[in-house]
Amino acid sequence: MSVRSLFSKLLLLLSGIFAFAVSPALAQTTALPAAAPDLENILVLDLSTGGRVTIQMFPIDAPAHVERIKTLTRQGFYNGLVFHRVIDGFMAQTGDPKGTGQGGSELPDLKAEFNRIPHLRGTVSMARTNEPDTANSQFFICFQPRFSLDNKYTVFGRVTSGMQFVDAIERGEPPANPSKVLQASIAADNVSPPAFTAMPVEAPITVDQLNAG
Repeated sequence: MSVRSLFSKLLLLLSGIFAFAVSPALAQTTALPAAAPDLENILVLDLSTGGRVTIQMFPIDAPAHVERIKTLTRQGFYNGLVFHRVIDGFMAQTGDPKGTGQGGSELPDLKAEFNRIPHLRGTVSMARTNEPDTANSQFFICFQPRFSLDNKYTVFGRVTSGMQFVDAIERGEPPANPSKVLQASIAADNVSPPAFTAMPVEAPITVDQLNAG
């Protein structure tokens, strides 16, 4: 085979590859359908601060903790519990029927399931004592990132909507007028929200008030 013939075949091959690469018909791809939300692993908290918070739970990363939260939620355990420890710029903690931070459910404590999920704003993690395998029913929601907690507390979820209602939780250890979980449910159960009490709106400061100050 001559060099000229070989060169011609090479050009023909390259032109075919180029045509395949740029052809709109061949380049067109079919968009994959969006995955349906996993309603069985979405925790819903209706808060006294005026709205509904949804939390995507992570059963692959913390299976026992997610199962515990689902079990207690379906028992109505969290309904009416207060946020007993709320630190500005850090987190809001609930899940204690005593409201003191010393209580829990009648179920046994859980073995830690520390994972690589970071404590970011909206992260939901299990509270515990100084011993790692003591998480039971209490959990906290982070207002701001707190990476010092990573791999020391079991992260089991993250807020996906309604973070403004978490931000409005009354601060204090304990708060003077604690905010509450009015109702907790699992999204798959399709529980209707309660009638929320509208949050008071502060009146704008007038020029006269500024001058008086």
